[in-house]
Amino acid sequence: MDDQPLVTYVDVTAEVPSLQDNTADIDRLRRALVLPPSCRERPLLVPYGRCAEVAAGFRDSGFRGTAVVNVLPHGVELVDFLPSRPQVLPGMALDLGTTHLEATLIDLLTGERLGHGHAENQQIRYGADILSRIHYATSSGPDGRNGLGELQEAVIRSITSLAADLAREAGLKTGDIRALSVSGNTTMVHLLLRLSPYHICREPYIPLINAPDPLFAEELGLGLAPRAPVVILPSIGSYFGGDLISGILASGLDQADRVSMLIDVGTNAEVVLGNREWLIACAGAAGPALEGGVAKMGMRAGPGAVEHVHIDTDTWELGYRTIDNAPPVGICGSGMIDLVAELYLARVIDLRGKFRRGGPSDPPGFHRFVEKHLTTMDGETCFVIAPAAESGTGELVVLSQVDLDAMMRSKAAMYAILTTLTGQVGVRFEDLERIYVAGAFGKHINPRQAIVLGMLPDLPLETYQGIGNSSLKGAELVLLQESARQRSLEIGQKITYIELNVNQDFMICFSGSRFIPHTDPSLFPSVPVFSGD
Repeated sequence: MDDQPLVTYVDVTAEVPSLQDNTADIDRLRRALVLPPSCRERPLLVPYGRCAEVAAGFRDSGFRGTAVVNVLPHGVELVDFLPSRPQVLPGMALDLGTTHLEATLIDLLTGERLGHGHAENQQIRYGADILSRIHYATSSGPDGRNGLGELQEAVIRSITSLAADLAREAGLKTGDIRALSVSGNTTMVHLLLRLSPYHICREPYIPLINAPDPLFAEELGLGLAPRAPVVILPSIGSYFGGDLISGILASGLDQADRVSMLIDVGTNAEVVLGNREWLIACAGAAGPALEGGVAKMGMRAGPGAVEHVHIDTDTWELGYRTIDNAPPVGICGSGMIDLVAELYLARVIDLRGKFRRGGPSDPPGFHRFVEKHLTTMDGETCFVIAPAAESGTGELVVLSQVDLDAMMRSKAAMYAILTTLTGQVGVRFEDLERIYVAGAFGKHINPRQAIVLGMLPDLPLETYQGIGNSSLKGAELVLLQESARQRSLEIGQKITYIELNVNQDFMICFSGSRFIPHTDPSLFPSVPVFSGD
């Protein structure tokens, strides 16, 4: 298949005008332009706003050079003409996150990555979470004219700044970037496009739009090439955004012969199950305790976050590793899972997730370990991961009983989501060919420890595959492949979404999952069961 990137170059050589051939410049260019085979059945358009520039470039180049062409569903747009073919054709793929942006600069000619970077979403000053931003955007009513404008301007500044960083890294100018693909949740897309999110959080939870048509950088005030197409991954609804569509593209779930599952944990846990013939999805609140929204010492996966913990029950020593080997300042989701699983295996917590001081059957090393690591802060029991002298803040890095209780709810919600979803279609966990785990959660998680907790099903470890930032990977595919752009639209048409808030099966599964590993230990045959004293 001739799988076209979002923008392409086409070399052109045309006859020079003469008294015998008085064809107009743009018409001459149209006549000489030989499009790629997959584009030849579509209309060739020259947008009014680019006519003068294209004609001037064509004439100044002596009627030969390179046309810049946008490959769009409604037609092929001729947007620029250059005297010679540049060595690269830069396009930007963007993961539009609530807190952070992550982007890559891709050469659309080769697929090579030219740059990679992160930036804070400057909207955060108006609210750390989705709901607070919706409130800010719509505080003056459904149209939210003032707040909505401020939020759009903030994210446009963020994107433009990140684009400038990427261009600088690649030795280019921001105006050299010829395309942008955006993957984000439904609310973030509304705020980017200055569309009111008022009804997203109000029953019956209907967004203003799910699948925006392509627009252009100049329409958003981005500092890219003016007619750079901006393609936004479609959403399914208020709580199923383009970032999850991207994950399906990146994992290939929609093209698989056998049934697989995709798990993406952020503010919510979003799960998709299916194959090339059908897809079913749901979302639930299993993410905050893992992402840092609940735990006192919780944080996103970044420098200084404890990401791995081990308790040696022979020597009763605790070891930990932080991201970038920086002094510990908190604990991220993977570290939380590791720590709680290790505490359970060492019997420092019982199957209810409660700290225990030990009993007569516990070895002396256990008692010394507990005495060293368990303390009381503000009236609650805490486990000390790192003493103040080791931390990057000069304060203890701890896991409190309150944090542990939140973790137990999150792990129960996760398993309940997976059980409910598979139960809806009569699929057993053993039937799954692959479970893809996306995001920072998937990058750092130890599946074995998640199985110990009863968060993930007790399956062979090779079933689990981390796929990193699938939101960004999907956006990259959309830049590079017309088939991916088409798939993104088709996915939305064949997916079934299940609302868990009113699902009785979910509540039953949730109640049964609030123990380690589960109230039914036969579901986790590889996990030892300790009852405590």
